[in-house]
Amino acid sequence: MRTVAQKMLRTCNFLFTRKTPNSDVEAHPSNIETAAQMENIQHLHDMEVFLIVLLTLTMLWMLFYTAVTHRKNKDLMTQDSHAGPVWLRAGLVLFGLLSLLMDIFKMANYIGYVHCDSAVKVAFPAVQAVFLLTQTYFLWVHAKDCVQLHANVTRCGLMLMLSTNLVVWMATVTEESIHQMDTPYLNASFSPKMYRDTYDQGVNCSCSHSACSTFKEAFYYLYPFNIEYSLFASAMAYVMWKNVGRLVDDKGQRRAKFHRKEVLAGPVLGLLLVAVGLVTFVVYEVEITLEDQAVRRSALLIHFVMNIVIVSLMCVFTAAGCVIYRLDRRQHVSEKNPARSLDVQLLVGASMGQLIISYFSIVAVAATGAQDRLDALNLSWAVLMVLQLCLQNYFIIEGLHREPFHIMQEDAQHTNARTEVSEVAKRQKSTCRLMAGVRPNWKRKMLKELCAFLMLTNIMLWIMPAFGARPQFDHTVEIKFYKFTMWTAVVNIGLPFGIFYRMHSVASLFEIFSTCGTNTCSRRMMVCKGSLRFQERTWAKVNRKKQS
Repeated sequence: MRTVAQKMLRTCNFLFTRKTPNSDVEAHPSNIETAAQMENIQHLHDMEVFLIVLLTLTMLWMLFYTAVTHRKNKDLMTQDSHAGPVWLRAGLVLFGLLSLLMDIFKMANYIGYVHCDSAVKVAFPAVQAVFLLTQTYFLWVHAKDCVQLHANVTRCGLMLMLSTNLVVWMATVTEESIHQMDTPYLNASFSPKMYRDTYDQGVNCSCSHSACSTFKEAFYYLYPFNIEYSLFASAMAYVMWKNVGRLVDDKGQRRAKFHRKEVLAGPVLGLLLVAVGLVTFVVYEVEITLEDQAVRRSALLIHFVMNIVIVSLMCVFTAAGCVIYRLDRRQHVSEKNPARSLDVQLLVGASMGQLIISYFSIVAVAATGAQDRLDALNLSWAVLMVLQLCLQNYFIIEGLHREPFHIMQEDAQHTNARTEVSEVAKRQKSTCRLMAGVRPNWKRKMLKELCAFLMLTNIMLWIMPAFGARPQFDHTVEIKFYKFTMWTAVVNIGLPFGIFYRMHSVASLFEIFSTCGTNTCSRRMMVCKGSLRFQERTWAKVNRKKQS
């Protein structure tokens, strides 16, 4: 009976799978791995071909916009001065240059595998490099445009640009995650490793030159900049899409000027933290690569302590700013401003990336228990980060929606009438006497100090993750709790948004700094005295002419 059953099962297996009697040999694990590798290679090639087509279509639309749409809209075109600020365009150019360098390294690496692998791997970074140059120029020149003609075509093209950047962003995040799977903490089957190998090169394919490993390590460190570039370009494309058909009557943005006498404590403390933070960051980057576990733990300890100090001070300063807002009697801005609404949406949306990472860290450490100092510091850092993000979002949103501090205007009017000149002179004299007893607005001064400090600390918190600090992978609590694949996906999705949040926060804080105005009391006294001298000389001339 057993023999008959085995023959029946073998016959059914043959009928349903159409395998030959030698299928047992084909089912060897090595053959299964080879077949899966070939299938993965085909999927990767299909994805790269799809991206090449998508990038080419987007470039064609950008050329059409520059040659046709923009030229026909010259007479009707208006510009939104709030769209495409300098910091956003400068960041786009910086990350675009680094992404271009990444594509050059990729081409140099994949050229070594052309003899045994598909040429699509070389074609994709080449097309992406041209796309980076074209899109960077396009957004630098046309980011402020408010198109009035060809509105539907322009909206479709901008949505294509936005979708293309998001697809490139997702592909880059996936590629970075695959590269990060080469770690001793990963306890998985052969599938992730096999997929990573097929992504890096073909099956049983060796490089034709000796610099492949160098180029591979080089472009691996440039992945975060390409991710940030895609986010910047997506935000600018969305702003352009929102401005299509919009009529803007804008007189331009107000320029803020820094004066050393107005802000001192905030910049000094901020620069001190930046200097100490850079030193600890360099020490962390050097020592974390060593094999000695004690040295690695000390590097993590220093990094956690430094971040806790920075975030704690930011919480204290931001809370003080929120209290000042409660005491401030400035009214909220009543008019609707699409640029301000977009700034708030980007601020809150980008902060969700770091909030998600901190939330997962809190859950992992709380579930496993803080067994040593590193676990306790990691938990403290995650909790303080959540608090700091909430306080800073409230501080920035309140500041963006407050009316600027009113600067006293000149009330003297130049007139030729003798009686009006004397009246103005008397009014100027009384005004100057009153100005002598006026003190600078302490709330305005404190807000400027707080904004200057928060700008510098946000820059420091941007530098560390943007240039390679990854304590999320060096400290293994989350990896052991969530497994490496899931934790890598969480970090690689959330961290780019966190980096974007820090840069956007710096721009928003600078705008709040500019709304605080300048120290008008001392300047007003100088203007008042000068105007009074002018009025006295004018009155003396009038009296001399009257006597003569």
